[in-house]
Amino acid sequence: MWRSLFAMIQLYDTAKQKVVPLELRDPGKVSMYVCGPTVYGPPHIGHGRMTLVFDIIRRYLSWSGLDVTFVSNITDIDDQIINRANREGRESTEIAIKCETIWWQAMDALNVLRPDHTPHATEYVEGMVELLERLVATDKAYATTDGVYLSVESVDGYGLLAHQSLDQLIEGGGDRVVVGTEKRHPGDFALWKLAKEGEPSWPSPWGDGRPGWHTECVVMSLDLLGEGFDIHGGGLDLTFPHHENERAQAIADGKTFVSHWMHNGFVEMDGEKMSKSLGNVKNLLDLVAQYDARAYRLLVLQSHYRSPIEVTEATMTERGVAMERLDTFARRTAALASEADQAVLDQFRTAMNNDFDSPAATDLLFRQVREGNSLLDAGDTAGAGIVGATVLEIAGALGLVLDDGSAADAPDDVNKMVYDRVKAKEARDFAEADRLRDALLAAGWIVEDSAEGMTVRPA
Repeated sequence: MWRSLFAMIQLYDTAKQKVVPLELRDPGKVSMYVCGPTVYGPPHIGHGRMTLVFDIIRRYLSWSGLDVTFVSNITDIDDQIINRANREGRESTEIAIKCETIWWQAMDALNVLRPDHTPHATEYVEGMVELLERLVATDKAYATTDGVYLSVESVDGYGLLAHQSLDQLIEGGGDRVVVGTEKRHPGDFALWKLAKEGEPSWPSPWGDGRPGWHTECVVMSLDLLGEGFDIHGGGLDLTFPHHENERAQAIADGKTFVSHWMHNGFVEMDGEKMSKSLGNVKNLLDLVAQYDARAYRLLVLQSHYRSPIEVTEATMTERGVAMERLDTFARRTAALASEADQAVLDQFRTAMNNDFDSPAATDLLFRQVREGNSLLDAGDTAGAGIVGATVLEIAGALGLVLDDGSAADAPDDVNKMVYDRVKAKEARDFAEADRLRDALLAAGWIVEDSAEGMTVRPA
């Protein structure tokens, strides 16, 4: 039974460069590791997209009946944390704690489920040192006067996730991460960095220092999920060098690491990839303060997770209006208790089982809303109730919380005017939208428009 269930789910595996069946280590259970934040500043909208993508995937797998264990780490040891602390004359721990608090505020605003486990790098330093001792003992790693490095030439298939050979990676700038003067090969990367004066450090056989970023995730993921866990996810920018170097250490240590690698596409602003070098990074908390946070989830849902996504005032405003439409339908059907249409839910499964095709799933969702509104307009409350239950089921599986309470106690004619006003705004018929606002006010209901959307409350 379980084999037939998960064999139907297909996903794009970055390492294999194709869509493959989801293969699970343990029948009926999914083990997932998704790289979490380095807590040295506020999260940006790229972080938001990544966490939403894997939250949606996690929710769908759970909705499908699979038992999901979801791990996402906190990197609280990093050069960027230390650099900020030095600039501001503060302790690194103070920076990390404050920024982690801000991270969770943003995740809660986006309705992202908390991980089952949230390991912190500082909790795993001893295990990282033990890993490095094994690698040095087998000559897969070596010590220099500034730290410990992995010998990439000792790792079979290095470059798998980047789909390039070691020589191609070096020609393309693969030595850009921590270039040491005593490295045996330009592609070798730091596993342990000896501390400079005033820096936080931990003891090791090679001297006090701190682990490299790539080492942290290897130790944490294998400790919590075990060898051969099912899915390792993150943004496309992490494919190389971070995920490649995680994989290299696990292989060098003789470990079976992960079955499937998944990566989401970039966020674009004005047609350019969002990046710090371009100066177009947008703070995630600013975005959710300006717009309905659900609008960003909907924008992510309506773009395939492997495709780039454009975040602009126009795209966010459009999704805000679309959320109003969903809310209005939820209000119109709130009192019509029924059960979801299993045939439509099967269509939803078909879409999501096809490499988590959330654009097709949300298209189905809005088709259902159109059908349900037509049934309501025709007086078929029984049929509309079934559609309403189906919409709530699909929305819930995707993490979209619909607001059916703003005018839930209003009479049907008021809810109908709210629906008509949403449609008028979608059509940019502002004269009709104003007329309906006045009609609602005359009926005893105040309409308030904001960047977060439309709300309706008794006068």
